[in-house]
This record gives sequence, structure tokens and C-alpha cells, in this order.
Amino acid sequence: MKLILIINIIVAAIFFCCYAYQLYFLAVPFTKKQEPHKPVTPHRFAILICARNEEAVIADLLQSIRQQTYDQSLITTFVMADNCTDRTAEIARAEGAVVYTRFNKNLVGKGYALEQLLLHIQEDYPRTFDGFLVFDADNVLDCRFVEAMNQSFCDGYEVLTSYRNSKNYGDNWISAGYALWFIRESRYLNNSRMLLGTSCAVSGTGFFFSREVLESTGGWKFHLLTEDIEFSVHHILQGRKIGFCAEAILYDEQPVTFRQSWRQRLRWAKGFLQVFHKYGAGLVKGATRGSFSCYDMSMTVMPAFVLSVGLIAAYIIAGAVTTAEGLSFLPCLVYIARTVFGMYLTLYIIGLFTTVTEWEQIHTTTAKKILYTFTFPLFMLTYIPISLEALFAKVQWKPIEHHRADRKVLETAAGRK
Repeated sequence: MKLILIINIIVAAIFFCCYAYQLYFLAVPFTKKQEPHKPVTPHRFAILICARNEEAVIADLLQSIRQQTYDQSLITTFVMADNCTDRTAEIARAEGAVVYTRFNKNLVGKGYALEQLLLHIQEDYPRTFDGFLVFDADNVLDCRFVEAMNQSFCDGYEVLTSYRNSKNYGDNWISAGYALWFIRESRYLNNSRMLLGTSCAVSGTGFFFSREVLESTGGWKFHLLTEDIEFSVHHILQGRKIGFCAEAILYDEQPVTFRQSWRQRLRWAKGFLQVFHKYGAGLVKGATRGSFSCYDMSMTVMPAFVLSVGLIAAYIIAGAVTTAEGLSFLPCLVYIARTVFGMYLTLYIIGLFTTVTEWEQIHTTTAKKILYTFTFPLFMLTYIPISLEALFAKVQWKPIEHHRADRKVLETAAGRK
């Protein structure tokens, strides 16, 4: 059993060394203040929405765009109806968007649709826009979203991400698991990074980039399974600092079935591995040269759950060896149980801390807020088998179905005027 004890100590030390800084991040919002804003200059924005069979939800997003406090004459909304077989394009046109259609069964995924949409805009609206805002069709925007993003753009940030809240936190433990993680990511990862002057990371939707950034890459060239992380890593390696706009809040619909959640997170886990394979050497090189952003992104794209899989596998191998030597396998099971419990407790504390401090941002009942702090670790622990499958599985992009059109969410988003 000495071998198991040594493995346990080594892995615990690796975990602590790799991720201790994120514990410090929890304190940063309470100890650091945001720098004063610079004078505001109005800019012209293109809003980009890539939608595949989103007739149930896209109208809410487009209505929330029309409710923005920002000058509507400076906003143009574009929708790429990507391989749609429903009324997405028709509804988007009726709501005032400029709509393009795309039918391509070979190049599938948001990155390809976004690339084609930007090519259309470049051809039809050459150098018209100062920046671009990217959303998923199921989003709803707080009424001050564009105004807040413009302010941060004026502060000097040419790539920005936003505060990602949830439309359906209270549906079940799965939607709450997603939502609580994204709220924690917004407030205690990206917000802390911003306050410390290091680079943030784009998270899927609700992000901004300037025309200069787009021109620097020659269009949208990011097509891995997690194109948002690939986009982030590329620009961090170019020395660009990604900002976070805490006042720009969006509401996102999360999956509610375990099957759909598994499929989506398997794509994310595989995408992280793809990004690490493509950019890992550059991140490691940057980290060794003193770039904390490169180190931070290395820890993001090689998540702790990969180490967890390795630890449990090591326990099982060590247990098999001891069993072959005629010793009991029970001590290995005890170590595995202790490890899983330790992970559960750590995740529970993170979830509880986020729930308490972001209480007003979580839109569900008090009972569900409390209940889902206990189920949050279970949701996160399911990443272990997902990460294990991602190491070996061939994963392709598949759309996530969205159904929640909720007037209450629109009223909440519009209510901060």
C-alpha cells in the first residue's frame, strides 16, 4: 500500500501546484477594484448569430437586441441560417435581421457558419463595422449589454467576453450544474483575471472582437470542436489581452437531459484536447517565458479531470498489482472513495461560495438554489468518465436543441433600463 500512498501524495501535490491560483481568484473580486472607465465614443456594431433550426427561441434574442439602451442606428443584426429545415430564417427576417442561408453537410459546425457569415458581411458591408458581437440563437441579452461592451471597447480591449447567466437555472440539476459553473467562470475566473490585468478567455457565446482583430487573422479561421477556446488561445499567444465586461449580462439556455449534456460536454472535452494538441507547445513555451496567461490557459485546456482519470486509473492498477500478490483490494477502494469524496467536497465549497455571493444573479427559488449546491459536484464529477471517453472517441459537432422561449427572461433582461 506504500505505492498507493506515494501516488496519492504526488497527484495531490500536482493538483495543488496547478490550481492553487484559482483559490486565490475567489478573493480577488473582494480585494481589487476595476480601473476607471475611459471616455465613451460610439461605435458601429454587427451582431452575428449562427442558428440551426432555432425557430423556437431566436425571436426572443432579436427582441432583446431591439430593447438595447445603445443607439439602434449603430447596430445591425445578421443571422446565418445554417442547414435549417424550419422557419428560423423567416422568423429572423420578420424580426428585422439581415439573413443569409447556408447548406453544407460536409463543413459542419458554428465555426464554419461564422466564417461564411463574415465573408458575406465583408462583401456586402465592406469596412462598415468597428466590431462584432457573437451570440447563440437561444441567448437573451440584458438591455445594457451593447452599451457596456462599447464602454469596455473604449477602455482599450479589442476582444471581450461577458457575464454568462442562465435562462433555465431551476429546471433540474443538469441545467443548474451548467449555469452555476458559467456564473463561477464569469465572476471568479474571468472577472478575477480582468482585475489582475491578465487575459480572460472567451466562453462560447456573448463575446466581442474588433475589426482590426478580424483583419489580423484574415477572417474567422477557428474550426476545432471548441472554436471559442481556440480563438482565445490563438490571440493570447499573439500577445493580445482578452477583457471581461461584468456589466454585459446574457441569459443562456442549458441542456436538461443527461444524454444531451453528455454529448455536448464530450465535444467540449475532445475540443480541449484538440486545442492542447495544436497549441500546447506554444502555451508551454509562453509559460516558461513568464506568461501567466499562457499558464492559465494550459490549465484550462488540460482540465483537472484528466488528472483525476489518471489518478483513479493508477489506483486500479496498483490495486490489481497488490491483488496479484495476494493482498486485499479493499485499501484501493478506500483510497478511491476518499479521493472522490475530497473532490466532491471541494466542488461543493466552490458551488456554495458562488451561490451565496451571486445569490441575486441566480433566478430560481431559494430551495432550488440550496439544493443545487449539493448536486453541482455530482454534475462536475461526471466529467471524469466524459474526459476518459474523449481520450479515445471520435467526436463530431452536433446541434443542441433549444426550446425555452420565456417572457419572464425577456422582462428580466429589459427591466434594468
